[in-house]
Amino acid sequence: MSTKNLLVELFVEELPPKALNKLGEAFSSILFESLKLQGLVEDNSAVTAYASPRRLAVHATNILAIAADKTSTQKLMPVSVGLDASGNATPALIKRLNGMGMDESAVKNLTKQADGKNEALFLDVMQKGIALNEGLQIALNEAITKLPIPKVMTYQLADGWSNVNFVRPAHSLVALHGGDVIAVTALGLTASNQTQGHRFEASVSPVIVKSADSYAEQLKTEGAVIASFSERRTEIVRQLSVAAGKENLKPIEDDALLDEVTALVERPNVLLGQFEEIYLEVPAECLILTMKANQKYFPLLDANGNLTNKFLIVSNISPEDPSAVIGGNERVVRPRLADAKFFFDQDRKKTLESRLEGLNKVVYHNKLGSQGGRTERVRAIASAIALVIGGNDLATKADKAAQLAKTDLVTDMVGEFPELQGIMGRYYAQYENLNDDIAYAIEDHYKPRFAGDELPRNQVGVVVALADKLETLVGLFSIGEKPTGDKDPFGLRRQALGIIRMLIECKLSLEFSKLIQDVLSKFKAVSNTEAAMIQSIKEFCFDRLSVNLREQGASPQEVDAVLSLNPEILSDIPQRLAAVRTFSTLDQAPALAAANKRVSNILKKVEGEVKAEVNTNLLQEPAEIALNEAVSKVKPEADKLFENGDYTASLKTLAALKAPVDAFFDNVMVNADDPALKANRLGLLATLHQTMNRVADLSKLAS
Repeated sequence: MSTKNLLVELFVEELPPKALNKLGEAFSSILFESLKLQGLVEDNSAVTAYASPRRLAVHATNILAIAADKTSTQKLMPVSVGLDASGNATPALIKRLNGMGMDESAVKNLTKQADGKNEALFLDVMQKGIALNEGLQIALNEAITKLPIPKVMTYQLADGWSNVNFVRPAHSLVALHGGDVIAVTALGLTASNQTQGHRFEASVSPVIVKSADSYAEQLKTEGAVIASFSERRTEIVRQLSVAAGKENLKPIEDDALLDEVTALVERPNVLLGQFEEIYLEVPAECLILTMKANQKYFPLLDANGNLTNKFLIVSNISPEDPSAVIGGNERVVRPRLADAKFFFDQDRKKTLESRLEGLNKVVYHNKLGSQGGRTERVRAIASAIALVIGGNDLATKADKAAQLAKTDLVTDMVGEFPELQGIMGRYYAQYENLNDDIAYAIEDHYKPRFAGDELPRNQVGVVVALADKLETLVGLFSIGEKPTGDKDPFGLRRQALGIIRMLIECKLSLEFSKLIQDVLSKFKAVSNTEAAMIQSIKEFCFDRLSVNLREQGASPQEVDAVLSLNPEILSDIPQRLAAVRTFSTLDQAPALAAANKRVSNILKKVEGEVKAEVNTNLLQEPAEIALNEAVSKVKPEADKLFENGDYTASLKTLAALKAPVDAFFDNVMVNADDPALKANRLGLLATLHQTMNRVADLSKLAS
């Protein structure tokens, strides 16, 4: 069958910029997949998504005008219902065939096939291929319905009566198969070959699209629009680089800003603007944020990475004389920068410590009190942690940093730009000549903010960040605010991962259960639920840890083997995992893992506690004597290596146990009739189990 290329475009009012690329990709993929399911797409077909501020479009190659006919096998009814004893059609079968547009003569085409325990009658039915106009209508309706719209608008159609729902009001629909218009409708619009170009710079209006393949080029030459999101983004990157290069500067890298600006312009034109150097007295983060967030500008940095007083504007128009556009943008940004300077100057008139009282008026949580109360809890937690890992000097610095960590929340600058919390606290602390360890800890105590984010840069920062995240996690758990399903309004999964990363990556030898218990004691916890609360928090954190370790490349079996022992010192976990991975490469590993699993199952079935003790006088069989001798030799060595932290070597010593363990299970009856013999053999297995499972539960490695 002959094919042509297809184009579908929805021309709408300005789409939400942060969602544009996602909307374009979704519109394209949903429509294309629907056509494919209907048999209208050839195997070698390719699809291209287009998305500009005022359009969503899709171009697909090799689309059929009519899908090929296809045969499908349809089950009619059980043989016992459709045929009588003589093999003739029953009235029920004839009625079914008539309903399908066939008469009794079709009975000869039926086949009998097994259907569970019985037989059923089947008929091969020829299904006529769907025409493109019908199939595209289905695909278009599906694409519009399934579009991941951030917020739906309801608007009235031109008839004055009908309402439709869409992300933005739609004004025209283009649907072309080659050069032919396809008769489809959507959102009260009928398809044509007409669209609109740039709002101000199109050379013709409307743009008459000659064919599906001429769409992008016509929009570019006649409509002054680069329809492709990726092509437009690439062009912006190129122009930014050229414009910055002329000044021997470089634009700040920000993919999110680049995507947003790409979604705001139809044909980009990068221009250079600048502001007065006096504003560079304000912290660079403030200036960069106001230029990016409020104006969508690209700040320019010098060769040393320092902010300059120049910035790049991505304009949507290209006048011969751009001075008016540049001047207008400079006038718009100046008050923003002036506000930032005013806030910065005003904030420095008060010390951070003088703002502590203000935290008592800031509600943290209605069940947990104010930020002032929270600050005191974080101070107590930080001081306790610091004393353990660094002594009095660290504790003094951590206490001061924790005391001031939240004070910038009540400054004018953070009130205007919440994203600067912590950063401004560091600047104000440095202005007050506080110790740099304390100043950087104030900024860093929010780290890591997300997966992959850097950790605090000094030990004071690590202590305060750990205390802050523990206070958040434990406090919210204590009032029943545990995440459920996909809902995690307080970001507790992120907090848990931050705690885990700091304990492991900073090699902090803090017992995890005791850490949680100490933090919980700072809240009004009900004593009889304390143990359950600690266990719940541990399980939550270990779930996060398990996911994180698997993402880093550890196998589920290795992770389960290590975490099932509930290790208290989390900083040991990487070494334990490495040891398990090395152990798994040993020839003896599979047999030892299987034996360990067997031992675990035997011990689980025993009522009461089995003590890891062996009475050598009760050992009778050569195999149990040999196993006891092997364990007696291996255990001290393995334990010594374990205590010295050499987990890999500790596990390697277990290889010597394979032969005696195999011989024991081949030749010794554990459940002997003599209770004393049975108890002694169980004691031997308990000793073996204890020896093998200090680093990890090796039974988890058994297949």
